[in-house]
Amino acid sequence: MRRAWAAALVLLTACGTTPSTPVEAPAVQSAEACPYPESGFDCDFQRRFDQARRYAADRPGATALVVRDRERDVVWRNEHAGDMVWTASTIKLAMAADLLVRHRSGEIELTAGDRADMDAMLFDSDDKAATDLWMRYSGDDHRLFNAHFPGLGLVTLRPQPGYGRVFPYWGFQKCTADDLDRLLAHVLGGLAAEDRAYLVDRMRTVAPNQQWGVWAAGPGARPGAKNGWAEEDTGWVMNSIGFVGPAERYTVVILNDLRGEGGYDEGRETTSEVARLLFAGRF
Repeated sequence: MRRAWAAALVLLTACGTTPSTPVEAPAVQSAEACPYPESGFDCDFQRRFDQARRYAADRPGATALVVRDRERDVVWRNEHAGDMVWTASTIKLAMAADLLVRHRSGEIELTAGDRADMDAMLFDSDDKAATDLWMRYSGDDHRLFNAHFPGLGLVTLRPQPGYGRVFPYWGFQKCTADDLDRLLAHVLGGLAAEDRAYLVDRMRTVAPNQQWGVWAAGPGARPGAKNGWAEEDTGWVMNSIGFVGPAERYTVVILNDLRGEGGYDEGRETTSEVARLLFAGRF
């Protein structure tokens, strides 16, 4: 390669032409192949991020995305990661984490019935189980969970008034994808080992109606998920949060706020395809 360039230089100089400084091909290819060089992720992930972002941008509504590499402590997020979105049932993971923290500190004593309700709301997103736990442990003014949620990472979460006789209520809250990214980081890195292991196991063994979104990363990724979906007055939301990879190395948040442009089927397809683009075949 060097001899060929030198020969061309001699020829061009002899013809009275001075070539511009050449740009090496590998550098050009690297810049094109790595669309987010400042992200801290390798080029393969960067290309996956770009594919997922482009795909989501063409789908109904708006989709917020956050991916974290817990081992390298780097995060990639798209332009909607700071949007306030209905949490739907993803907040049940925060409820379970808070109850475990309170039990371990001695503030409360979880009964066998409480544990069964926790299992149910994580396994198949049982709403009655979540409501029973909320009414039992949210305090006389129903604000106790919300008072604790910022300590789990949900620093911008806001309960939404005007939707029922109970306020705040788990079923009517909004937060950002960044909030849920912090929640996952806390669950996997901030809880006691036994509590972490319990939640990881529950998220890995969810019911078939929960096996979409992050689940589409594929069995090789050993995913765990807490999904949530609801038809709100602003339209459907289809949300999926969880982890993939060895030792739950990567966490992912996918919040599809359809904004009246589609429903359950479109949202489930969007969140699942995003997860597939991000992780399928990676592990």
